[in-house]
Amino acid sequence: MKRRDFLKTSGAAIAGGALITSAGGFAASCAAHDGPSRDLGSTDVLVVGGGPAGVCAAIAAARCGAQTVIVEQGNCLGGMATRGLVAPFMTCYDTTGETMVIRGIFEEIVDRMVALGGAIHPSQVRAGSPFSAWITAGHDHLTPFDAETMKFVLDQMCDEAGVKVMYHSTLVDPIIKGNSVCGIRLLNREGICSLRAKVTIDATGDGDVAARAGVPCTYGNPELGKVQPATLFFHINNVDTPRLIKDVEAHLHEFRKVNGVSYRALHWRVEQAEAAGEWDIARKSVNIYRGVREDEWAVNCTRIANVDATSTESLSAAEKEGRRQVQEMMNFFHKYVPGCENATIKSSASTLGIRESRHVQGEYLLTVDDLLQGVVPEDSILCASNSVDVHGRNGANTTEYKTVENGRWYGLPFRSLIPLRRDGLIVAGRAISASSDAAGAVRVM
Repeated sequence: MKRRDFLKTSGAAIAGGALITSAGGFAASCAAHDGPSRDLGSTDVLVVGGGPAGVCAAIAAARCGAQTVIVEQGNCLGGMATRGLVAPFMTCYDTTGETMVIRGIFEEIVDRMVALGGAIHPSQVRAGSPFSAWITAGHDHLTPFDAETMKFVLDQMCDEAGVKVMYHSTLVDPIIKGNSVCGIRLLNREGICSLRAKVTIDATGDGDVAARAGVPCTYGNPELGKVQPATLFFHINNVDTPRLIKDVEAHLHEFRKVNGVSYRALHWRVEQAEAAGEWDIARKSVNIYRGVREDEWAVNCTRIANVDATSTESLSAAEKEGRRQVQEMMNFFHKYVPGCENATIKSSASTLGIRESRHVQGEYLLTVDDLLQGVVPEDSILCASNSVDVHGRNGANTTEYKTVENGRWYGLPFRSLIPLRRDGLIVAGRAISASSDAAGAVRVM
């Protein structure tokens, strides 16, 4: 079809140099670019995703002498801890609160942030305090931290270890030769590029590399057809902290759980707002954690159900709903919460907090019984005691929370990081091989 005839018959609009057409016809004749990609060479270890799991994997690999590259779609390292504003870090101690069991690179990060005034060491933070949202079970020795400080510290530690970090670079697809993943194609400011690697680590959180490589995955809880709801974190400041604490601590005797619904901090204020028709968020209380600075608090309360983290359309709608809920919560703080009348939004997360999406099938499926019974496999790569924390499965307002029943910690086996069907690939972080219930614990930072 001639260009003049096409414009005449299609009625397509030209705006800002962009031609908008319907499917078929001219659009169908325009094949996607499938030319050669720019060759970025090769590396020993390629980490896709610069969140906490990816950063620690990269630093560890580089310190062992491996040439290591992180490919990160954002503009900073830290993932959910920085761009997602998820804070504080949950417990790094055993169930007794006596022994710090998560140490190593994590402790180095914390110590550096503490030295810069950007964190409070977990040894100084106890359960039932404002730093733990006054929650006791599973909330001993948390780590309040400042996201901006963490961004700097992670850059610094990667530089010192010799890790090359490529920001603004997004996974396109894995490079596969035979049965092995041999790197990825990525999209960055230079266009589509290829980067080969001896070992590729999928630290995307959603198992994107593994899924695109044909590794079998489950999504959410297959039996129920559900995923845990998402949350858009935000932080507030200019809070009269003594007045806020006084209000909460006058109602500590009212903290309770009924039919899976937690009534904790500020639930008495939520009830007032509900009665006035000014609360439609599917939570009955507000998890609000005091930050490093006295007037700053991290708010974990927004709740967006049925978010498919593998769908652009679903994520886009959820991000907007999260921001709507943040504004509703600010109105709530100003009108109902003593000490928050003049509070302002210090920052809201630039990416949605996803609790659950894909679970990659690996050599070993970590189960909730493994965690609750304190099983420590021989190939464990770390020990932890995080509680099993599953949101929204039995109703939008519900949370299932189970602590370790036997022993002081459980182990995370290396086999859960090794996906089926593909060599040269390791999965780190939220998408490891675990049941939906078990993932409710190992997803926690």
